[in-house]
Amino acid sequence: MTRILPPPSRIYLLRHAEAQRAAPGQKDFDRPLNDNGYAAAEIVADEAAEKGYKPELIISSTALRCRQTTEAIRRIVSPSTEFRFVDAIYNGTLDIYLSLIASQNGRQSVMLVAHNPTIEQTLEALIGHEALGRTLPHGFPTAGLAVVDATTSGWSLTDFITE
Repeated sequence: MTRILPPPSRIYLLRHAEAQRAAPGQKDFDRPLNDNGYAAAEIVADEAAEKGYKPELIISSTALRCRQTTEAIRRIVSPSTEFRFVDAIYNGTLDIYLSLIASQNGRQSVMLVAHNPTIEQTLEALIGHEALGRTLPHGFPTAGLAVVDATTSGWSLTDFITE
């Protein structure tokens, strides 16, 4: 498994907001956010802005619901924030998620906009099973944003924002 050493010293893990159910014949990849999802993405973006959370780089799945969630975040970050859309995140493994983050060692802060269950597994890999259970006893919610910071002993969950 890939190990992440700082930098980045802050990792943001954002699960896409709630999506519509697939219409007959529609691919899962193409499911858009539903009305609740759009609202939740905006709420989380607003709270992140109030707390001054501004990642240098945002790496998002190319799935429609992730791209739409990323758009809510776009308005709260600085103009210099870089955006990358990566096909491998959709149906990606834990090792892919961790490798994407670890390869950004020139950045102080990176956000991953992605899917469950792998986004939850990524958080667990960083902070440990017990900390995950205490923080998210019911799992990683849609539009949930975990803020994870490097410490001298590893990674620690600093904040968790949800609608």
